Amino acid sequence: MQGGVSGFQNAPVTRAVVLASGLLFVVFSAQRRARALVLSHQGIVKNFRLWKLFASGFAFQSTPELLFGVYLLYYFRVFERQIGSNKYSVFSLFTISVSLLLEILSLVLLKDTNYLSTLACGPYGLIFASFIPFFLDIPVTSRFRIFGVNFSDKSFIYLAGLQLLLSSGKRSLIPGICGLIAGSLYRLNVLGIRRMKMPQVIASFFARIFAPSSGGSSRPSRSLVGNMSSHTSRAVQNNQPSGFAPVVEPPESSIAMLVSMGFDGNAARQALMRARNDINTATNILLEAQTR
Repeated sequence: MQGGVSGFQNAPVTRAVVLASGLLFVVFSAQRRARALVLSHQGIVKNFRLWKLFASGFAFQSTPELLFGVYLLYYFRVFERQIGSNKYSVFSLFTISVSLLLEILSLVLLKDTNYLSTLACGPYGLIFASFIPFFLDIPVTSRFRIFGVNFSDKSFIYLAGLQLLLSSGKRSLIPGICGLIAGSLYRLNVLGIRRMKMPQVIASFFARIFAPSSGGSSRPSRSLVGNMSSHTSRAVQNNQPSGFAPVVEPPESSIAMLVSMGFDGNAARQALMRARNDINTATNILLEAQTR
């Protein structure tokens, strides 16, 4: 599944997290120090190694974890396009920070037991926090059966998340649960976090650094939108419902919102017409069309 136009257009924060995860993994793997990244009571609480806390929040320890983690981060960039890079940066910092605090708390509480001594590293907080809006806001648009088992168009994302959650047993299970808690706290707007924004100076600085080379603007250029593959438009067009229900012209504000997420204007209009002007359903239709 894809999240709008290909690449990291309109998703500089996601791009920064993916780059940080990849680069830290390469550096520590080349030095054969990947095991040093795991969170432990000895390394974090007793020795107070802040660099290790930062590195553990972004770098995965193994190649399979990196592959599944980057895949999920890349897919969830659709939420950055939906709420904007500024608010998404707050969401990222909040969920990663809260998840790390909960992980440290779990290490402190379980330090005298044999159940847990270390935790898996990587941006588990951001990834599993993103499953909260994925579950609540992204609707299911199609269902199918494989060998008698029911699946939906969201099932493969859940399966990838389950693989990452269980990749290191209880060492990765707890960070995943902490991420879900962090995402739930953000959803509940604890301390008014959903209204907060990054200072414009900081947001502009990071946007210029991590935005794709085509430009750091949060809005897609007209040439980019115009060059989007016509496959999306055809896929949506071919799925127009037949019948006698009147077709209501979508409001321009809804079309503009989908265009700001990176979708083609014509495809967005057709998807809204098919979804009877429901933006969430139209978004999922466009995401599904991108995979065909």
